[in-house]
Amino acid sequence: MTQPEGFSQMILDANVFYKELAENNNREWFEERKAHFTDSIRKPAELFATIAAEEITRETGLSHKPKVFRIYRDVRFSKDKTPYNTHLHIYWEATDGGPMTPGFFFASSPTSFELLSGIPSMKGEELTKFRAFVDKHGDDLDAVIEETGATLSTWGADPLKRVPSPYDKEHPHAEHLKRKSLILGVGIDPDPNRELLARVMEAMRRLRPLQTLLKENL
Repeated sequence: MTQPEGFSQMILDANVFYKELAENNNREWFEERKAHFTDSIRKPAELFATIAAEEITRETGLSHKPKVFRIYRDVRFSKDKTPYNTHLHIYWEATDGGPMTPGFFFASSPTSFELLSGIPSMKGEELTKFRAFVDKHGDDLDAVIEETGATLSTWGADPLKRVPSPYDKEHPHAEHLKRKSLILGVGIDPDPNRELLARVMEAMRRLRPLQTLLKENL
């Protein structure tokens, strides 16, 4: 039987850990298993994030900075006071190409496994630029969404109820004009017998046309 490579094993271990954590989301349970989390998930994830950043940078020609998100939740303004996140999130930020050039967001949990790209929130001048982009390049945006085969994610800022002025409410791209975020997501191949980096890069290539379109026009 083929054994998963190291980073694929990390995902398998993470899924088991996060499933158990979801059922025991308290400090005492976590502290007893913190060393396992650090050695089997956190440290391998940081190494994977660095290696993947180099590969994404090489392939896109844009520098990407990796970030592995903390397991600790910020509960200050949340009604949900459970202390730990039950997922592994990594973000590769495009550090050149303009402030609205999207990076790539890796989201892994026991119930989902996907890569996303886009703009999670827009305000002020960014919204003005995005709406002008939609007005001029809405057909191109629709074509890219179709090309990627991605789904429009519900993550990010909620859309407006109405088409913003000065655009006509019957605008052919009215739904895009209402957006205050634009995020596309694609599933990552779940086969643990394939290298994780190859699977993530495969998903990245599907989303790359969105990054290119936004970089060139925003």
